[in-house]
Amino acid sequence: MLVGNVDIRWLGHDSFKITDTLEHRVIYIDPFQISSTEHADIVLLTHSHHDHCSIEDLRKICSVKTVILAPVDCQSSLQGKVDSRDVVIMPPGKTVTMGNIHVEAIAAYNTNKKFHPKDNEWVGYVVDLNSKRIYHAGDTDAIPEMTKLKNIDVALLPVSGTFVMTAEEAAKVAESFKPKLAIPMHYGSIVGDVGDADRFKKLSKVPVEILKKE
Repeated sequence: MLVGNVDIRWLGHDSFKITDTLEHRVIYIDPFQISSTEHADIVLLTHSHHDHCSIEDLRKICSVKTVILAPVDCQSSLQGKVDSRDVVIMPPGKTVTMGNIHVEAIAAYNTNKKFHPKDNEWVGYVVDLNSKRIYHAGDTDAIPEMTKLKNIDVALLPVSGTFVMTAEEAAKVAESFKPKLAIPMHYGSIVGDVGDADRFKKLSKVPVEILKKE
């Protein structure tokens, strides 16, 4: 789907491909079991779990020109296994600017389960591109950091429960920071199904678009 001069495609699970349609720079987030082999200019990894830091999938899209942004515990998994120009460590709060693309790491963690501890310093991201702000929440529950988000055009939110927040929780937290559009993720692969996405859309007070997997 097009949002201004930004093309957003859901590749399944938490995976997205975001393209700057003006300069044709390609950003992947958490590529996992993807069919796309288009070169990545930038890859954002949210944490080190195998379905988010997938060496097999990174090899499909990375080259010596690719910049990878990731939490510190992804670094050892990547070293010597994936081509890149640079690997930038992204703890919560860190910002990086690459040309017209500005990226900020946002904390992502569980509050009532143990799968994604806050102490691990895993992240989601706000990508600022062509005057559009896209928030990818990563694997997280509804957390206070989300209520501080401002001027989000598109929010990519997990909805499946079990390892992340439920559709009900996602709908409630989306209302707290009011993105112009929300897109559900983290269903249809390891856990959750399209029913979670449908429930999120029904409950949400902000507009929701359910993307087809590409």
